[in-house]
Amino acid sequence: MSKFPSFYNPQRIGNLHYPDYGAIAAAANATNLPPATQDKQNVHLVIIDMQIDFCHSNGSLHVPGSVGDIQRLIEFIYTHAGRITNITCSLDSHLPHQIFHAAWWADEQGNHPAPFTLISYTDIKAGKWRPLVDPVWSTNYVKKLEEQAKKVLTIWPYHVMIGSIGNALDPELFSAILWHSLARKTQPTWLTKGTVPQTENYSIIQPEVPVPNHPLGGKNKAFLDTLAAADVILIAGEAESHCVLETVEDLVEDFGGKPEQLQKIYFLRDCTSPVIHPDIDFHGLALKQFAEFARQGVNFINSTDALPF
Repeated sequence: MSKFPSFYNPQRIGNLHYPDYGAIAAAANATNLPPATQDKQNVHLVIIDMQIDFCHSNGSLHVPGSVGDIQRLIEFIYTHAGRITNITCSLDSHLPHQIFHAAWWADEQGNHPAPFTLISYTDIKAGKWRPLVDPVWSTNYVKKLEEQAKKVLTIWPYHVMIGSIGNALDPELFSAILWHSLARKTQPTWLTKGTVPQTENYSIIQPEVPVPNHPLGGKNKAFLDTLAAADVILIAGEAESHCVLETVEDLVEDFGGKPEQLQKIYFLRDCTSPVIHPDIDFHGLALKQFAEFARQGVNFINSTDALPF
């Protein structure tokens, strides 16, 4: 007998389908797993941006390797459901007019930038690119981004648009999260990020540059408090080189000086993949930072390892 529910079909990962909620609920009820409220150890699984636009081959910002990441994560959830207390899924969520989308910018002839164009403060001052929306903020933003985050603004393809199919979680992964919720009698948390037009928001903790007076323009203190209260934090998701890396970086910074907090973070390194770029080795850059996080106490494990906690 398989250790996975009968409705689970790994061949569907990376494809669109309608989950059979009745079958999922029946399978969950048949597990007889204890409610999560009885857990002696609070194990919080954080799944970052495993959405259709990132994880399906037809998605507008596909991350190669993400289908395999999802399969390993799903099977990790089914294998360790009795130990996972809570699951939080972040959903990168965008509007048509945002500072990293083409419609926000134009060149001297009025042409919008192509996807993956880099716009620097020098470009703006030279007139190569001009912001069509909120020009003073936009110019200062690019300058601050370079000074504070050490990044140049990237124009991304339109992706994970609110209301679009690309914003949704991969259906097979959603099925596993629904199954876990019903089997363990615990609500999953859906954490939306990336809706503030004036800033990028890779990390699920905070935007690249704070936007004062916007309710989502600063650090998500409530979520940080939730993670601080957990005994174990498990992290997986896409993309390794961007949203995942920056989330771990923010956690390390927030938990800095508290080794016991950093040591409870377990990163599932075989459940994430980097953005592939022709000129930039994003994977190599991420690994370099992960090595530093490991030195500070963060744990890096594979989904198939015996749980070390």
